Amino acid sequence: MKPFLLLIASAALCHALPQEGLLLDLDAAKGLTLEDGDKVSIWENQAPDANAKLFVKQDEGRKEEGSGRPTLRPAIPGLNGKPALVFRRQELVCMDEETFDSLTTGKGHTWLAVIAVFPQQDGLKDVNSFFGNLRNSAKYEGVWGCLNDDNTLWYGVRNSLTFGRFDANNPQLLGPVLETGKFHVIGGRMAAGTGTVKLELFANGMEPIATREIPVEPTANPSKMTIGQERDAIEHPGHESFDGEIARFLIWERPLSDEELEHAINTLKESYIGK
Repeated sequence: MKPFLLLIASAALCHALPQEGLLLDLDAAKGLTLEDGDKVSIWENQAPDANAKLFVKQDEGRKEEGSGRPTLRPAIPGLNGKPALVFRRQELVCMDEETFDSLTTGKGHTWLAVIAVFPQQDGLKDVNSFFGNLRNSAKYEGVWGCLNDDNTLWYGVRNSLTFGRFDANNPQLLGPVLETGKFHVIGGRMAAGTGTVKLELFANGMEPIATREIPVEPTANPSKMTIGQERDAIEHPGHESFDGEIARFLIWERPLSDEELEHAINTLKESYIGK
């Protein structure tokens, strides 16, 4: 290979995101199926060899067919010209019931998102979710990322041992109020193990904004991963969903090391926000 090609390949490798354990890579620039012009009916997972491949529109429970589809917003100036999907109480659901269970039952996880928020509409107070795989019954176990009504960021895991909005088995990690009209790089990390493990929340940097510990329940049974909502909430779609934009969303089936996480956050900030 010629020297200048080696330099290009080396630079690309330096900016590559970690691939080991990557379960989900949703990129608003790739893998979209559009309907009615700019309405997104399918968002395809770009992670290599992904089992959970497609996130699709969900009409069940909605009064108006197609009203749950987010909208493609192309070439956003404040996002280095990259696109994003606009969610207004909408969602895309992966119908795979098993792939994401392990995130909270022992393997741990890391998630990162490039996201912007709008003012949140009325719904369940302080529950405006941008992702989650909570089971739609019993004790609603799984992982979720949310906003309070004032756009305070929060993240949590529910382990199925008790039913409660927030307690030792259902912790809530509170972050900053996210500025509207601006894209942020946010994320969460759960340590691996089947004892009591650490949860960490990140916002626009490597230093954790909040930490908590949670007992792991290996027999817990989360459900379908949903983007734009905390679960496949067909009985009241949109009621606990967020209003905002997502340009990129990633999940690893392991806790990234500090070095990997710092690299991933910096890579996303440089690529999308330019700093």
